[in-house]
This record gives sequence, C-alpha cells and structure tokens, in this order.
Amino acid sequence: MTTAPDTEARLKPLMLAALAGDKAAYRALLGDLGAHLKRYFARRLSNPAAADDLVQDTLLAIHTRRDTYDPAQPFTAWVHAIARYKLIDHFRRLKLRTTLPLEDDAALFAPDETGNATDRHDVEAALGTLPDRPADLIRQVKLEGASIAEAAQRTGMSESAVKVAIHRGLKALTARFSGGADDR
Repeated sequence: MTTAPDTEARLKPLMLAALAGDKAAYRALLGDLGAHLKRYFARRLSNPAAADDLVQDTLLAIHTRRDTYDPAQPFTAWVHAIARYKLIDHFRRLKLRTTLPLEDDAALFAPDETGNATDRHDVEAALGTLPDRPADLIRQVKLEGASIAEAAQRTGMSESAVKVAIHRGLKALTARFSGGADDR
C-alpha cells in the first residue's frame, strides 16, 4: 500500500487521538481507512465483494489489535502489514476451496495421459541396455507397480532372486548413467 506523506500525516494523528479515547477521531479514522483499504484491495482483486469483505476483515483486525500499534512507527506501514496478511490469507483460502462441479468428475478420475513420450522412450532405452530378465523385473515392479511376490510368481523365480535381480539392474543403470563402471 503506497501511501502519500499526506495520508500518513492525516491518519496517524487520528489513530493517536483514537488511542487516547477520542471516539470522533476513531470514527473518522475508520472511515478514511475504509476508503483507503477499498482502493488497496480493489487494485489487487477482481471481485468487488471480496474486496469489501477484506476491508471489513482488515478494519476488524485493526480494531482488535490497535493496542499493538507503536506510535513511534509509521501508522500506514502498520496498516499495510495487516492488510497484506489479510490478502495473503484470502488467497490461501481461495486455493483451498477450489472445487470441480460433479458433472466434470471425468477429468478427475481419467488416467493421466500427460506423461512425456520422450521420457517413456528414454526409460525404455535405458532398460534396453540391461539383460532381458532384470529389465523385465524392473519394468514389472518399479514401473507397473507389481509386488515382488507377483513378479516372482510370473517369472517362476524366488522373491529373493527377484529382489537381487532388480537391485543389480538398478545398480548397473546407476553406474552407467553416473559415469561409473558397470559391475553387473
């Protein structure tokens, strides 16, 4: 909230008088702050109703926290900090409340087809550098989500042998692509 020096010069004395118990000064302060905050939030939001709500939230926060204001500091900086935090809270609430109409649920439950074909090709090319058995086991367990027991049953191997083959295959890939020696 960029404030002109005259805004600070106008609002700070009103706040100091309000803190001293001057009810008229407090009403004037809230009126001026309301207009000032409305412009601040209107520039940052597209929804006028949300701007009005934030003005009210900010004025309420100023009212409840007015005893924390340090008169040695600029008043408008203190107001700006409160308004900024209210705006941040507003944006956080919007993000949490993002909803999707039930009629559009197909997009929610559709399989993710955004995988990059180049990435899949690169993974297959890397697996192609391994012997068939470890490559197939890595594909089943690490890419397709099969359990070690399922992979063992499909291949007729023991679970221990499946684990060892996967470990050695991954170790060989790591060595190959990290510049180390291939010690299959």
